This record gives sequence, structure tokens and C-alpha cells, in this order.
Amino acid sequence: MTRAITSRLSKFYERSPEARLVVLREMGAVDDASFAHLARGGSLDVTVADRMSENVIATHALPLGVGLNFVINGRDILVPMAVEEPSVVAAASNAARMVRASGGFFGEADPPIMTAQIQLDDVPEPTAACERILEARSRLCALGDASIPRMVARGGGVRDLDARVLDEALGVIVLHVHVDVGDCMGANTVDTVAEAMAPTVHEIAGGTMGLRILTNLPLRRLVRVRAEVRDEDVGGAELADGIARASRFAELDVFRAVTHNKGFMNGLDAAAIALGQDFRAIEAGAHAFAAHRGQYRPLSTWKRKPGGLVGEAELPLAVGTAGGLSSAHPGVRAALDMLGASNAGELAVALASVGLASNLAALRALAGEGIQRGHMRLHERKNNVQVTDPPPALNGSRSEVGR
Repeated sequence: MTRAITSRLSKFYERSPEARLVVLREMGAVDDASFAHLARGGSLDVTVADRMSENVIATHALPLGVGLNFVINGRDILVPMAVEEPSVVAAASNAARMVRASGGFFGEADPPIMTAQIQLDDVPEPTAACERILEARSRLCALGDASIPRMVARGGGVRDLDARVLDEALGVIVLHVHVDVGDCMGANTVDTVAEAMAPTVHEIAGGTMGLRILTNLPLRRLVRVRAEVRDEDVGGAELADGIARASRFAELDVFRAVTHNKGFMNGLDAAAIALGQDFRAIEAGAHAFAAHRGQYRPLSTWKRKPGGLVGEAELPLAVGTAGGLSSAHPGVRAALDMLGASNAGELAVALASVGLASNLAALRALAGEGIQRGHMRLHERKNNVQVTDPPPALNGSRSEVGR
């Protein structure tokens, strides 16, 4: 299948769902299998759902939209977004259009290093115990690698260890095991490594064995994105000033920062859900990162430059293009095909870019007419849908996406 992707699809919202899907197929964004799945409404067969979860009685659907206008590292990207709120898709698409005029989003992701923790309590002479553990680094890393041979064969494996004393008096220490998990999210991989290494760590250190589990704050797996936007593209210099002031407010005040970050995560979460990522882990890691230096801070900032704004964001993102739902859920496979990320790093950059776009859209609305006017205009049509209504035909319901 030849891909000729453009995310600048004028009046996409005026087409019917069927026609929008045909456009995606014609540009090679979805293959025949994905097209057939999405044309049926994208529903998940209950027998498949029953193997994926527990006590299943049915499936619970969300609208699947497409974020438009994204250019990321010089490449046009279509962003699948699963969310019930139309303003999330519309706002991200609109902000991406503004940024597009200045070249789009640029980003980079760290190597996919996930971290597992091995906890020990009641350790005699905990500082000396940490030193003995680190002296056994080679042996411990080999034990970890032996527990994940297929990951090692793909180029991954244990990369480093570090040990810390958490409480000298109580003898509490923790060993961090840093593992390259390739294109996987990696939770199961690092948990396996921690459990394989723990008996030997216990033998070396003594004390009482505690937890062996990953942390959802993978500080060695950060992603950074950046974008610029011109004054004229956000609505003028006065509005650009307001965006910068609103961003600075989030840097100064924790009450504003948490809502600022929620706006950033609006778009990121919607894309993560569509792409089968663990959005709960992503949320936990993002907010922990925002506070890990001792004060809760914004994940993203927008600052003035001559004639425009510069936006930057940094956060941990443990995501994967292999494993998880990527092989089990046909809708996730279709979404990953649509996005076209070739590895976990590209996926992380795309998700962070959607977050930065959502953040810009929210700040622009707040600095201008206020958040409610546009939000409630899109929200109103949802309120007009009655639960008792029969399922509507796929026949051209309007969307604000791409405006």
C-alpha cells in the first residue's frame, strides 16, 4: 500500500463518516482490513473482548475521530483520537493548523528505558549493602537478561543499575533496574526482570524482601517537543501576549498548573486511547514528573519571541508500537496504521505534539473569548442526542474537525 499522507484536509468536517474513511483509504492511511473494520463502525466483537478483560457483558464504544493538520518532524501525520468530547479533536486540529504555518512540531524521544524497583526492608548496614549490590552489577544484569531472552535477541535488555538508601534507621533500600524494552511499553518486561533478580539481590543485601515492580515514573524515557507559531496565526500580538501570560500563570501557581496540564493531557489521552496505550500509566507518570522536583509545574510552556510564540513540553512517555493491544484489537491496529509511527519513539513524539497542540488551543481560548463559548457550541449537539434514540445512520453528521 502506497502512503501519500496529507493531514491538511480542507472541509473534512463537511463529509460523511463514510466519505472521510474513503479519503483515508485513498491516501493509504488505512489498509483494506482496517478500512473494513472501521466501515463496520469499529466495534469490538464481544468474544474478543471477553478474552481481553474480566466479567465482560458487552463493549463500550467511544467516537473515533481524526486530528488533522499535524506536521511532526517534517512529516504529515493523521492522529486517531478516541474521545467523547468534540472540542478536544477540533481544538487540537485547529492549533495544529496554526503551528503548521511555522513548520509544525519537532521532537525527540529518549531510548525506551523502563525502570523496575526492587525493595528491601530491615537491611543491616544499608549503605554497605547498596555498595555490595552495585559491585555485583555484571552478575545481576546477566540474570535479568536471562529472564527476557526474546527482548535481548531484539536488541533490548538490562542497561544499568542504581541503589539508594531510603531510610537508614529502618534499613530500607531500593534497587533500580533500567531496561531497554524496544518498541514495547515494557511493564511486563521489567517486572519479569525484577522478579528474576530479586532473590540474588536479597542474598547479597539481607533484610526482608519487599516489592518487585516497575515505576510509572520512567525518568530515562522522556520525550521533548517544540513548536513555534506566528502572532498572525493565533489572532494577533495582543492574543499572543495573553497566551504567554496564561502560560506564565501556570508556572507560578499550582492551582492553575494542574488545569493547564489537564488541557495538555486532553489531546494526548484521546490519541493514547485510540492507539491502545496505557493512558492510566501515562497520566500517573506525567503528573508525577510535573511534581518530582518538589513543586508541581506545567508540563508545557509558551513564551514570547519576536513576532510569535515558542512552545515546549517535556514529560515521560512509556508507549509501544508492539505488544499489548497492537495485535489483539483491530481498531488499535487500524489506528497505529493511520498514524504511521515506525517505532515507540516516533509514537511518543506524536502523542506529546498532540498534547502541545491541545495546550495551545486551550490557552488561546482562555486568553481570548474564554473557554466556554467554543466548547459549549460543540457540546450542545451532544446534548441533543437522546439515549433512547436509535443508532444514527452514517450519513453526514457534521464535525468541527479540521476547521
